[in-house]
Amino acid sequence: MKYKRILLKLSGGALCGKNNEIFDNEKLTAITDQIIDACNNGVQVAVLVGGGNIFRGKTADDWNLERVEADNIGMMATVINSLMIRGALLSKCDNDVRVMTSIPINMVAEPYIRLRAKKHLDNGKIVILGGGLGQPFVTTDYPSVQRAIEINADIVLMAKSGTNGVYTADPNKVSDAKRFKSISYDDVISNNLQVADQSAFVLARDYNMPLYVFDFDEKNAVSKVCNGELIGTYIGKDCSTELY
Repeated sequence: MKYKRILLKLSGGALCGKNNEIFDNEKLTAITDQIIDACNNGVQVAVLVGGGNIFRGKTADDWNLERVEADNIGMMATVINSLMIRGALLSKCDNDVRVMTSIPINMVAEPYIRLRAKKHLDNGKIVILGGGLGQPFVTTDYPSVQRAIEINADIVLMAKSGTNGVYTADPNKVSDAKRFKSISYDDVISNNLQVADQSAFVLARDYNMPLYVFDFDEKNAVSKVCNGELIGTYIGKDCSTELY
């Protein structure tokens, strides 16, 4: 495998159903199958999931909630999603699965401790990271890069649903938009490509943490990326900007 330790970044929307159900059995099955497949291929997997299926920023605006209050609710939503993924994994495999949170919830999860998280991964356990950074004003894009750096991951896999990489423009709006095979951090930032928060790209650039944007709906996509197959867009420091 090209990548031995990964951080898989999932959006909360990856868990919800077509009719806006908070959780969808088919989606959870697809998520757990990909994680288990990667583990069976010798990959050490950490997962960080958003909370958008439960609570979104738009909801906070509609209810006129303060940003700090809304972000606290969103962090709790990520913990619920982490527990849901753990439960789904444990129902299907014998792997030891640990949920670690930045917010102390000792009855249901371990506190996030960097060295303990690394030890769990060394021992072949799946680690699910909930609560973001435990601070408001930060989406889960930035924590995914920070946690990847902290646990010495080889790469952040940014899973998208129905989007197979980074494009020169929104392919849903621009018919001749081209997909990048690889692109540098600086080009993503300077062109303001809306793949993730700019702060996440800046942190990744400063600490040379590569990212890979791919379509999570493709079968065995995680293992394919870890094996070096070109199914999305690689974002890195020293790579050339190249189109498919």
